[in-house]
Amino acid sequence: MASDDESYLYDDDEEDEAEEEEDDGLEADEDDVGLFEVAAPQPEHRADHWAITRKSLSAAQQQDVSMVMNLVNIERHNARALLMHHRWKMDRIHDFLEGRGREGLFREAGIVVPPEHSTAARARAPPHKKPRTVTCNVCFEDVSRPSDVSTMDCGHCFCNDCWTQHFLASLGNGKKHIHCMQVKCPAICDDCTVRRLLGRKYPDAAKRFDNLVLDSYLDNNASVKWCPSAPHCGRAIRVVDASERYCEVECPCGVSFCFNCAAPAHSPCPCPMWDKWDAKFRGESENLKWIAVNTKSCPKCLRPIEKNGGCNHVSCPCGQHLCYACGGRLDTLHNCNRYDEAGHANYDSIRRQMLRYTHYCDRFNVHVNSRKVEQTDLWPAIQKRAVLLESATAIRPLIREASWMARAHRTLLASRLVLARSYAFAYYMFGDEVRTYPSEKANLPIAKVLFEDQQWQLEENAEKLSKVLAAEAKPVVAEEEVLRAMQETSNLAKIVDTHCREMYKCIQDELLPLLLEPMTIAPYRPDKAKDLPLPA
Repeated sequence: MASDDESYLYDDDEEDEAEEEEDDGLEADEDDVGLFEVAAPQPEHRADHWAITRKSLSAAQQQDVSMVMNLVNIERHNARALLMHHRWKMDRIHDFLEGRGREGLFREAGIVVPPEHSTAARARAPPHKKPRTVTCNVCFEDVSRPSDVSTMDCGHCFCNDCWTQHFLASLGNGKKHIHCMQVKCPAICDDCTVRRLLGRKYPDAAKRFDNLVLDSYLDNNASVKWCPSAPHCGRAIRVVDASERYCEVECPCGVSFCFNCAAPAHSPCPCPMWDKWDAKFRGESENLKWIAVNTKSCPKCLRPIEKNGGCNHVSCPCGQHLCYACGGRLDTLHNCNRYDEAGHANYDSIRRQMLRYTHYCDRFNVHVNSRKVEQTDLWPAIQKRAVLLESATAIRPLIREASWMARAHRTLLASRLVLARSYAFAYYMFGDEVRTYPSEKANLPIAKVLFEDQQWQLEENAEKLSKVLAAEAKPVVAEEEVLRAMQETSNLAKIVDTHCREMYKCIQDELLPLLLEPMTIAPYRPDKAKDLPLPA
């Protein structure tokens, strides 16, 4: 997350969309042919995603409820119940409405809306006169004042005291929908009536009901997930299209996460692979490293053997004797002072698996650690260069503008994440833990070579970009010097960005279709969620 000191380098949220226009304007104004030789790919169209706080939660819920109220002409509490039944998916409600009609939609969701109780019918109907005395069928008391009884949409009428106790008991059971007291009546009680009656005797319960109504928008909503920040920032993220669950979203607090699995952002590694990698990386990496370094595998049963003395003649519980120096069987002809090429070619499978994991794990860590250094140490150096550049009054203002360094730095940090996660993907994609279509197994070695070539090109250019950005800060001498640095840095940043996009395309379009288990990845770079504006 950018600090306040970065504001003069990092532009506002619209900067990414405006990068192309800024570059074209600079090139045309200075007439520097070749300044930006690599054309940046057109940014993908992304729908807006909203960050919801406790203050804006009511407004977010009201948006969806109002749409359903207008769509099918029902009261607020029934609209909310309908949305909750369909997990707040408007597209599902539209599909059900089109396929089953209005009555079928209500019947499937268990909602009772008599025609005379629709919003429009209520507006046209004359006021209903209640009888002077009503007998409550719960307490069997006669109630003479009309204001002491309440009637729900279904037409069932009981005294307010019985309704209040019913609401309180339902609330205590954690029910999100409070149904009518009449036996087997599925009608949902009006929110306003529940709030009004509870508020008279139990104001705390009325507040708890309001919170339950609001939380229902978050707890059972396929389009909303809590930000996984720790400590929690208090925001939930709502995606506009619930079908876009394979996307990564950046909360305004700076945390990026996968909307499908709620784990930290991990593309271009699919969720199932990342889940396995994360568990292995957190729980097994140190154990595997220790076993690989401090044990030898029994040549008979492949069990790891640890030596607890100075003698290199050790025995396995299975009865096999082995030489701890080379890991080979001990017999009268044993001799391990010479390097045995054939013997090492048949190195046991368990140790090969450990070495393979160590290969991918080490490279994963290399890029994760490089990103940390480039985030903490390289950024101050870029700031220093930006200050020197902007203080060079002899250079025209357009040339002194230093945001190109910040954009390149952001691209570099993104490429480190792509590279690190690409090794987690490669570990499973080209190993034995995922199954491919039998007809595609012959193509996997070729796909592996192409993927590793693309990975290598991205690594090479990311290292070049890191080196260019880490150049020593020195006073600016001439515009030509600035333009050369701008040209080199911007071109490298665009090359790196292009390679990142190509890697995503390669994984999604070329490699994942080879797998038997359907997998997909989120698009390159997380979408930035905006704080939902509060109602005026």
